[in-house]
Amino acid sequence: MLAIISAVLFFIAFIIGATDIGTNDLFSPTNLMLLGLTLLALHLAGLGAGWSAFGRRR
Repeated sequence: MLAIISAVLFFIAFIIGATDIGTNDLFSPTNLMLLGLTLLALHLAGLGAGWSAFGRRR
């Protein structure tokens, strides 16, 4: 799930950068790409994989 969110953030950052839309500093393409990289790193670290309750076993 985190990888999908980061892909969407990368796409939004690309669209903002490609169309030269004037945004404030919070939604700059660089900040969106850094947020996307953070989510991708968390996904690769295993944070978003296998969300389940602690008491349940398979």
